Amino acid sequence: MTTASYLAPLKMAAALATGLLLAACNTTSQGSSQSVAPMAAAAPTITAEKFEADRKAILAMAGDYKVTFDFQETVPFVAGYSPKDRYVTGAHEMVRVIEDTGSFISLQHILVVGDGKEMPFMPIKHWRQDWQFEPTEVMDFIGANTWQKREVNAAERAGKWSQVVYQVDDAPRYAAVAAWDHTNGIASWTSPPSWRPLPRRDATKRDDYHAIIASNRHAITPNGWVHEQDNAKLILTGDAPQVLVHEIGVNTYTHFADFETKLGTEYWEKTQGFWKAIRDEWASLFANNNRVGLTIQGEPAEMYMQILGIATDVETGKTTTAAAAEEALKVLAEYTTTTPASVAERLKGETADGGEAYSSR
Repeated sequence: MTTASYLAPLKMAAALATGLLLAACNTTSQGSSQSVAPMAAAAPTITAEKFEADRKAILAMAGDYKVTFDFQETVPFVAGYSPKDRYVTGAHEMVRVIEDTGSFISLQHILVVGDGKEMPFMPIKHWRQDWQFEPTEVMDFIGANTWQKREVNAAERAGKWSQVVYQVDDAPRYAAVAAWDHTNGIASWTSPPSWRPLPRRDATKRDDYHAIIASNRHAITPNGWVHEQDNAKLILTGDAPQVLVHEIGVNTYTHFADFETKLGTEYWEKTQGFWKAIRDEWASLFANNNRVGLTIQGEPAEMYMQILGIATDVETGKTTTAAAAEEALKVLAEYTTTTPASVAERLKGETADGGEAYSSR
């Protein structure tokens, strides 16, 4: 869907809104990201200019970057707990637009690691962020590797975008709905608090908390963009959630092209069909179920390492996209359930899982 075709009904709604309200017609506001009925009961939620400014901000996150991941625990809220040492690491990362329909934009992150000497350069599929204008529903993380569908009402979604973040294997992580703000010379998007799984930097090393509730801000800077986080680490095994410690995070993306971006481009060209099949399967699971969970707890390395390995076989030509997708979907079926038990029941058997921590979000 082009921007012009998406905005046309909004403009029609603006022209009709006054007359419709005076006539007291029995109309219903349509906030779907796919279509907006011209017979709306209210004026458009945002102007064409605001919509274009939002899109420009989202698309500005695409590019090649030197990234710094910087996290610091600050204030403990459980007796005897001492904040962990500051965590700082870096990476070279490509961000590519893999879909843009006007009201929906998907950004795929690809790491390029190595030094070309002791460690050869290699691409690694990283996280993905999907942006949907005025979403009608999202899948919320509720703990214990479980996600639950939530309807987004008209008031909550009006003029806003959802950001949905996905794991390296396109499994879900977290979602939130908020408006882009363009005041004071900054384009920024700040989420309300929402739950998310442990980041790999913690999930591979500790098991003393079970989820994060985070406010999440993306802001466009003169040199790229920044991803700021205000995190509270939650313990979920008591009678009620308990904050263990607060944490601040600042992930800085600075434009930088002096690394082996060709490797990332070639990897994506060879594997994009495979990854589309994985994305489509996750989309189907969410569309047809109110709750989806993984069959394992902690960091699901045993699932995503298998799927990443199959993708490598596609990249190197050892198998075809179709055969690889069939194999990977069997892995996905093995590790997912559409009838998960309650979070409390699932946490009873929780153990920390291993796996390489590529970076942090």
